[in-house]
Amino acid sequence: MKIKITGIGSYIPQKEIRNTDFSEHVFLNEDGTPFGYPNEVVINKFKSITGIENRRYAEDQYTSSDLAYFAAQRAIENSKIDPETLDYIIFAHNFGDVKYGTTQSDILPSLATRVKNKLGIKNPKCVAYDILFGCPGWIEGVLQANAFIKSGMAKRCLVIGAETLSRVVDDHDRDSMIYSDGAGASVIEASDDETGLLSYESATFANEEAGYLYFGKSYKPDSDPDTKYIKMYGRKIYEFALSQVPAAMKSCLDKSGIAIDDVKKILIHQANEKMDEAIIHRFYKLYSKTPPENIMPMSIHDLGNSSVATVPTLYDLLIQGKLENHEINKGDVVIFASVGAGMNVNAFVYRY
Repeated sequence: MKIKITGIGSYIPQKEIRNTDFSEHVFLNEDGTPFGYPNEVVINKFKSITGIENRRYAEDQYTSSDLAYFAAQRAIENSKIDPETLDYIIFAHNFGDVKYGTTQSDILPSLATRVKNKLGIKNPKCVAYDILFGCPGWIEGVLQANAFIKSGMAKRCLVIGAETLSRVVDDHDRDSMIYSDGAGASVIEASDDETGLLSYESATFANEEAGYLYFGKSYKPDSDPDTKYIKMYGRKIYEFALSQVPAAMKSCLDKSGIAIDDVKKILIHQANEKMDEAIIHRFYKLYSKTPPENIMPMSIHDLGNSSVATVPTLYDLLIQGKLENHEINKGDVVIFASVGAGMNVNAFVYRY
């Protein structure tokens, strides 16, 4: 028995933030000193590395659980199921609900419980819980759904990834330009045919890698030291990702028995265009090959890095035919992969 995604949906906020919107920001070094060059240089260098031109921020009145609810509604509608038949709601996020204009995270009750409430599900045996697994959280949620269904504990699960990173960024840190908001949701059920999840890999590297992404104070010297923001060691993450993600993808693909030439698409966490391209080239190099054209769809240019939402949103856009020069057909093999805080790495091979 395998599991498959029978419904997919996403929510892309309408508030568009362009690179030029950062032109008046006061960007500072980690020690609080100003850069020795204008913001135009900072922004142009940022775009050349990350590929990001625009990103989306949640509308002021919405929180992560709201975005998740919108995506979940679409996934349920897409799957044509009765939500009362869901056995689990698994919600991957990292910072809870952070209301616009505040800094405090709210996770009581759990965000999964909030989504269940918004969906109006009465069945108490629909168990709702959150997972914190960094950017790979949605993929990890799919793997947990796989375990529940294969063990007989569930027949149908709703897996969500949502985040509002714009609410936890330091405006004085140029890395704040990377982050965005969004949500993706999927209905997971057993598969009776050849489609579905074929193999997977998951790992946590928690030695020196554990602190590559962390919560730290603002770079502004006179800011409140007790107010924390998302921070990262970009170069270390880049090197870690290039070392560990291709290896995990290869292990996963080898376990599936699928040949590298039969892979039609690779959906990878939208973190950084240059990093993702390097990961794909490193992956194919492990097979002494070069990546075929159009193997890796990208959404980061217009949507930015919305953490756990990037992979399910990308898959939704692919299924809907909204990614230029990309399509997916019955029987196509897809690799899903992600890397993020933990440091966590995971992947699965999937036949559509």
